[in-house]
Amino acid sequence: MPRTSSSYHQDGRAGAVGGCTGTEFEVRARVTSSHFVGRLRELGELERASQAAAEGMPGLVLLGGESGVGKTRLVTEFERRVADQPVLVLRGEAVEQADGELPYAPLIGALRPLVRQHDSALDELAPSSRGQLSALLPGLGDGEPPLGRDDPSAQVRLFEALLELVDVVSECCPLVLILEDMHWADRSTRGFLTFLARSLRHERVLVLLTYRTDEIHRRHALRPLLSELERLERTRRIELARFDRSELREALTDILGAAPSDQVVERLFSRSEGNPLFTEELVAAGLDGRGAPPQSLRDAFLLRIERLSPEAQRVARAIAVGRRLDEDTLTAVTPLDHAVVQGVLREARAEQILVGLDDGSFAFRHALLREVLYDDLLPGERVELHRALAEYLERDHPAGEGPEIERAALIAAHYAAAGDQPPALRASVQAALAARAAHAYGEAADLAERALELWPRVPESERQLELDHVELLVFAARAHSIADDRARSEVLLQSAVAEVDADREPRRYASVLDCLARVQWQMNRGQEGVRTAQEALDRLPDGELPERASLLSWLARTRLLRGHFREALNDGRQALTAAVAVGDQDIESEVLNTLGMTAIALGQVDEGAACLREAIDLARRTENQDGAAYAFSNLSDLLSLRGRTQEALEVAREGLDSLPPRMGVHREWLTLTLSEIEFEAGDWQAARQHLDSRLGHPAGLLLMFRLLREAETALGDGDHDQARVLLEKVEPLVASSSEPQWIAGLGVHLGELRRREGDLAGARAAVQNALDRIELCTDDVMRVARVSAVGARTEADVAQRARDLHEPKEARDAVARARIHAQRMRAAAQSGGPVEAAWNAVGAAELARARGKNDSALWAVVAGLWEELQRPYQAGLAHWRAAEAHVERSDRVKAGCAADAALQVANQLEARWLKAEVLALRDRARLELGGSDRAAASGQRDPDADPFGLTVRERQVLALVAEGATNRQIGAALYMAEKTASVHVSRILSKLGVRSRTQAAAVAHRQYLAG
Repeated sequence: MPRTSSSYHQDGRAGAVGGCTGTEFEVRARVTSSHFVGRLRELGELERASQAAAEGMPGLVLLGGESGVGKTRLVTEFERRVADQPVLVLRGEAVEQADGELPYAPLIGALRPLVRQHDSALDELAPSSRGQLSALLPGLGDGEPPLGRDDPSAQVRLFEALLELVDVVSECCPLVLILEDMHWADRSTRGFLTFLARSLRHERVLVLLTYRTDEIHRRHALRPLLSELERLERTRRIELARFDRSELREALTDILGAAPSDQVVERLFSRSEGNPLFTEELVAAGLDGRGAPPQSLRDAFLLRIERLSPEAQRVARAIAVGRRLDEDTLTAVTPLDHAVVQGVLREARAEQILVGLDDGSFAFRHALLREVLYDDLLPGERVELHRALAEYLERDHPAGEGPEIERAALIAAHYAAAGDQPPALRASVQAALAARAAHAYGEAADLAERALELWPRVPESERQLELDHVELLVFAARAHSIADDRARSEVLLQSAVAEVDADREPRRYASVLDCLARVQWQMNRGQEGVRTAQEALDRLPDGELPERASLLSWLARTRLLRGHFREALNDGRQALTAAVAVGDQDIESEVLNTLGMTAIALGQVDEGAACLREAIDLARRTENQDGAAYAFSNLSDLLSLRGRTQEALEVAREGLDSLPPRMGVHREWLTLTLSEIEFEAGDWQAARQHLDSRLGHPAGLLLMFRLLREAETALGDGDHDQARVLLEKVEPLVASSSEPQWIAGLGVHLGELRRREGDLAGARAAVQNALDRIELCTDDVMRVARVSAVGARTEADVAQRARDLHEPKEARDAVARARIHAQRMRAAAQSGGPVEAAWNAVGAAELARARGKNDSALWAVVAGLWEELQRPYQAGLAHWRAAEAHVERSDRVKAGCAADAALQVANQLEARWLKAEVLALRDRARLELGGSDRAAASGQRDPDADPFGLTVRERQVLALVAEGATNRQIGAALYMAEKTASVHVSRILSKLGVRSRTQAAAVAHRQYLAG
């Protein structure tokens, strides 16, 4: 693969002092140092990061510094250092736009050379990825790029295609992706960088971002991205400081060919404060630090410009407006002929005002030069140049010669800056449509908002647009919704609803309400969203219409997610009929997916599985990989919930095998699904492997799924500190969701964690909050049963503690609560499947424990049911509870057998928490276990060990306390003073966590401590 760069090579953008005139030295043509000055530590950091990336440890470097301090000079030197290595360097720059409406600008600039040279690595891209990327890089596509869809996952698919491009390129040789001036980066570029940083695993990639620290104010859009990236372990941050006096002297010596005097160095250092570019411009403007200096860096730059010929200044002003222009464009927008343009370009380059770029265009040597000259333009001059550039781009650069998104955004920006409202309105709408086609929804929203502002200022006769006002409102609202500004989306949609006459245009009215309902759902106002969707349905005329298919499909999926399965089934069947009638295969696939999940949830497992298989086949026929991946995930998940564990595992593995290896989000979702089922099935080693760091750094729903999976694993391991951290992270995410699967997952894990830590009130609250949010009327008995099981377990603990503390009222309340949970599980079992039947048995056993009648027979039934379902961990927990029940009845032989079964499961799974509980019970009750005990203990069992930390002497005292002995009687029996006996009793009460001797006796008997 050839080494290439998408940016120009030069020796000195803001990196060293230039040649100059002055009283102490002569004029020199060169104004930048050929010698790299200072920055050796920073250069070493970049080289080490590059080497690490080459060895498969991808990295991210954030290179910051004030304007002119030498960031680009450092980057250029780094690029020169790696030039003789098998490294591919791609370099692009963000573009300053007032509204940031040019999406992906630095990425397009960096990647364009790959397409121009037709790099061989591009042949390895999947056809779907080439299609996605063609919106940004037209040379990649074999046909038209995919149409923009108002789909939140569409941009993710584009990001995945970009990630695949990075991956295939880095497989050939290490890749250094340099994106400069990120303080101007657009929203879509920032979004991709977040995605890329989270997704890099073992690719040979180094991403280097530069930005101006003096531009990053407290509310700057780049600040959140920098904060997020800095938290990643692979990120390094470098901030360049100004030159000190010795570095300034070194640079001047190289420029002048002789050492400058101390006075010159001091004067330049005093006025530039060590900023390399400022120093260079002071000298290049003919000043050595004496005389009347420019009042600011701006004045120094303008002095440089004013030394050019009038024609060269005219060309420079055009480039200040156009940022980077080629000779043909300059000839078209200035009154100069081609030969004159060529001559003045040579002049400006000789004066090191302009530099030539690899693509044949010209730009300012430093962005600050351009900014200063642009600000100095007269208003009329600026307007004239913007209008000329917009007209030239429309006239002489038709669509197809470059990325349409780039061309359309530039035309819109130039017309807007020119204040020419009719063409600005037209161009803004076209640019918004192009941004949506590239899934740049944030920029699409901004451009649509600009068009909405211009709309009332342009007479109707001059609009000539592709969208009317209602369509533009809806377009902007959808873009805002996907870009996560749903509040603004709702405002725009309400305006659109007010403009549509429901009686004259019922289908249009229903379509707008459909959009509004979805936004209301996303804002966690699910019931309001359903009512809005229902109103839309009621407004539609009879007949099978696309609007009806869309509404019914969404309602069916919404009701499924809320656990209203029967309503979802009814809506889904109607939606399927409508989708087939109108020929919308995307909706048909989505509805089949919903119907399949609904049927399985209602117990119609084979029918639902067949429906999901049909959804997979349809998605494959239409090359809808998203739909196929969703269907695989849903089928495996629902089969697991219905107790068909092995079949669920096979489906998840089949789905993973069928997905392209770089289909990141969907692969991660299926991987997490597989991990969850493996955990249930008892293959904890595989489940842990699927949670390793290669899953990257997910966001949104995927992040919730990942955190809950990790929390469940941490609880199994007994790592309660880690579980707490994970649950604290996921809790605010679940708070904004209305889906039972996430609410139940949090309720189960948070309730169990708090229960284990002794915070029974907190556990009770976690369970109750989950059940309240899931809604008792839901059809989702699978999740209700699991949460209720934790609730019953918690109430049994509360009742036991209340009895130990002689608090009968609290005990009765806990028993009543346990009974309610058991009834809820019994109801779930009546309409559920074998998993719900097992949870029902758990409820019955926990209720008996709450009543103080812990029944080993009930726990044996529970263990058997879980074993039939091939869920060994739940069976192991039941065996442990059965052993406790046997201990309470002083049947040590049976207790030993049950504890041995539990320990065997714990050892097999490496379930450290369960193992610790079984061994603690063994020590308390002095049980003799079988081979599992010997394997676990390895001869290290301490017969005097006690779970409460009681010494042998304290256990002797406790035995007498349990028999009702006074301190005097204890002292007489154990040959100690009465006062000593009193001290022992006080310590025992403290260790047991009780307040009275009676309570201590109760604990001693229940825990078999006094035997």
